[in-house]
Amino acid sequence: MGQKRYKPEEIIGKLREAEVLTSQGKSVEEVCRRIGVTRQTYFRWRKEYGGLRVDQARRLKDLEKENARLKKVVADLALDADILREAASGN
Repeated sequence: MGQKRYKPEEIIGKLREAEVLTSQGKSVEEVCRRIGVTRQTYFRWRKEYGGLRVDQARRLKDLEKENARLKKVVADLALDADILREAASGN
């Protein structure tokens, strides 16, 4: 069975639904079954997205993407600098 990728908007919607169900006295297992995710996924989502609004979650994902891109650029530049330093010391 393949994995389903949820968008931040969908995750926040499911977390809100889960909050309603837990406030009605449902157990975590029942809540997870109702929203269609595993217990581990539910708690991971709660840790990452708990208390966020949809626009905040979208911004968080955009910033994470940008951060990954910038880290790659820095790693490439550091590698280039090391190569140039090594080439210069060989002369």
